[in-house]
Amino acid sequence: MAKRGLLKFEYAVTIVVIFAVLLLIIPVDIESTVQANFISRWNDKYQKLEYMFDVIDTHESDEILKSFKRAQNAEEREAILLNLIQPYLRLTKTKLPRRYSPKFMNGERISLTDRYYFEDMYVSDNGMIVGIKDIDSPDERAPKFRIMMDINGKLPPNIWGKDIFGVNIFSNGVEAFGSNLPMEKLKLDCSELGTGVGCSYYYKIGGGFDD
Repeated sequence: MAKRGLLKFEYAVTIVVIFAVLLLIIPVDIESTVQANFISRWNDKYQKLEYMFDVIDTHESDEILKSFKRAQNAEEREAILLNLIQPYLRLTKTKLPRRYSPKFMNGERISLTDRYYFEDMYVSDNGMIVGIKDIDSPDERAPKFRIMMDINGKLPPNIWGKDIFGVNIFSNGVEAFGSNLPMEKLKLDCSELGTGVGCSYYYKIGGGFDD
């Protein structure tokens, strides 16, 4: 009887250990799957933006540039850009009310004066949040706009590099945030020690969230 009781005890301990290991592994596996899905969807959105600007550059660049030059202020320029990207990102023209507070990957909140703070945000018909920021710079090499995309909208985590990514819009094309960083700094920024903004480019060139 004692031997049988010992076997039952060992069996119970084995079950508990297996269950504990599963509790440790499964959340990580789920998180990895979710993150991989975010990255896949981000790459899809980026390709659509690249395609859009290729089309514009081929067929409509002169007329669009004239429209931007005729615009009197940032609001008019933003309206022009919104009309351009609306069919590609399936945006509504309703601005997102406040009550949306994204963060950097290192946990820091985004201040009103930060370059990655977006006041004007819109929602796509599948719930994605898109922010548009006009950049008023006399430097022709500077971006004309910045665009951010929260792939799954208001749903968490609302963190740069997790479900939020972005691009600079230039007069001749689009570049993901972080494209100007050397690889060492890019990997650091796309980590828990960084902002996560550089993940936009890091994932585009094949970097992994578990590197």
